[in-house]
Amino acid sequence: MASPEALLNVPRDWTCLVLAGPTASGKTAISLALAQRWPIEIISVDSALVYRGMDIGTAKPSVQERAAVPHHLLDIRDPAQAYNAADFARDAQDLMAAIRQRGKLPVLVGGTLLYFKALFEGLDDLPKADPAIRAAIEAQADALGWPALHAQLASIDPTTAARLAPRDAQRIGRALEVWQLTGRALSSFFGQGSQTLASQERPLWLSLEPNERAWLHQRIAQRFDIMLAQGFLDEVRQLRARGDLHPDLPAMRCVGYRQAWHLLDQFAQGSVPTDSPAYLQFREQGIAATRQLAKRQLTWLRSLPQRNIVACDTPHLTAQLLQQLEPHLESSCLASGRNV
Repeated sequence: MASPEALLNVPRDWTCLVLAGPTASGKTAISLALAQRWPIEIISVDSALVYRGMDIGTAKPSVQERAAVPHHLLDIRDPAQAYNAADFARDAQDLMAAIRQRGKLPVLVGGTLLYFKALFEGLDDLPKADPAIRAAIEAQADALGWPALHAQLASIDPTTAARLAPRDAQRIGRALEVWQLTGRALSSFFGQGSQTLASQERPLWLSLEPNERAWLHQRIAQRFDIMLAQGFLDEVRQLRARGDLHPDLPAMRCVGYRQAWHLLDQFAQGSVPTDSPAYLQFREQGIAATRQLAKRQLTWLRSLPQRNIVACDTPHLTAQLLQQLEPHLESSCLASGRNV
């Protein structure tokens, strides 16, 4: 894997900076360091950060971090509401234009790769939901289990199956529904649509990828423990107490929240002892689910030939990366008449 010194593959007349990577790879720290040196605004590319009231379990940037540099697409939906890749593509396109009008550089930071693909490659119009087909798929899942349907999906659409967890009922069901409705893999709908921005936006891609997977696994475990210490379970309790949320909503299926919801089902009338077998199992499951998410994110990133690979476990990475980026970012700022 390339070190920061081996960068950069820079598109001609690039228009925005992308900082992508798996969860816990250090994207936030690098984006804040960029903001200290150059006039930027950050667009979050994260399907969990859009939800209000979900701060601890999503590692949402703090109030202080958000005060240091403008952040966009945070807290824009209630957890009961939907938000999808097409919504993101429209919102991000509008935001990038507005940021440039303010004389700043758009920096897209996150790990929801489907959002990146929707923005830069576009989406075809997907078929509308069919209640009868969906009911049949759910009945099959009741009989066989969602992992079996995930294996079924892998045989017809391995690209989509690779980015989904074996128990992601909503997305597995939708992918199978699209297949039954159209005879096409869900993944075939991406990159063909009229919404594509490829001719307008030319991103400079930075992809944070560890040389040693163990480094990322350790950071994931440490961050999960920090979330627990900060009151993650109390955050989920407050969401449950609303009464209008349930574990099948996309917001509640975010990594960690699903596992916490299940734990609190077992302790609905009281506190959760941190030495109980159920709590210890919850912690292990939350960390394992986060590691699986990171694996899927890395798999998707490695399919992007245009990315610049940045070894995120490199010592003193931020300083090295800023030095490597300096001529490209300063020329971009100066070309737009901005001061640095």
